[in-house]
Amino acid sequence: MPKIIENRLIEEFKDREAFSREELFDFFRLFEPNLKEGTFGWRIYDLKKKNIIKSIQRGYYTISYKPKYKPEISRVILKLAKVISERFEDVKYCLWDTDWINEFSQHQSGKKLIIIEIEKDFVESLYYELKDTFRFDIYLNPDEKAIDFYISESQNPVVIKKLITRSPISKRTEKRIKFYTPLLEKILVDLFTENKLFYFYQGAELMHVYENALKNYTLNYTKLFSYAKRRDREQDIKQFMTNNMYHLVKDIIE
Repeated sequence: MPKIIENRLIEEFKDREAFSREELFDFFRLFEPNLKEGTFGWRIYDLKKKNIIKSIQRGYYTISYKPKYKPEISRVILKLAKVISERFEDVKYCLWDTDWINEFSQHQSGKKLIIIEIEKDFVESLYYELKDTFRFDIYLNPDEKAIDFYISESQNPVVIKKLITRSPISKRTEKRIKFYTPLLEKILVDLFTENKLFYFYQGAELMHVYENALKNYTLNYTKLFSYAKRRDREQDIKQFMTNNMYHLVKDIIE
């Protein structure tokens, strides 16, 4: 594909949060009026391979000028990851801490939570393993009372929960330790869904978090909405986005 066409494509769509397959096809037809569907498929493949465009959901793309979300891993998370990966080899889990959200929020929260999710058959085993190994305040599937009376007062709270199947997570390697962390798509859905646990990121703060995440990073909306659907909040999140950041999602949410 000529470089001049690639540059024209970037210029045409760079200010759009998303554009459709049909719009991309119409763009190419300006230069190749007789372009066939099969050849067009190869054009898309070539653009993805060159990291010029990225899929954000079925039939929709964005220009790849935004980075993928890859937060820094703290020493504490790394220590936890080492123990979990050694004791629970071949088990799906993920862990993160809410310091990651500070880059998106308007106010820097003084409250910090470490969240660990693991396959349901291993939740209790993980709880006792970490209780014996670390000196954290560890909470297993905390209810609203535990959040209000204990977690809110704790200095080093660690929350252990069941990992929902097909959650958007990814494998990372840091200092030879291989472990799983949630994708940004999962974090956004969890912040919205678990408003009691993440009480310090609600209201106007949640709007800031979503808007900054959408503006600064490439998101896969198919993954985001699929996971939201598994949590029974797909329509709520779509409405929240439409009401508060329509300019960012108008090409994505039908």
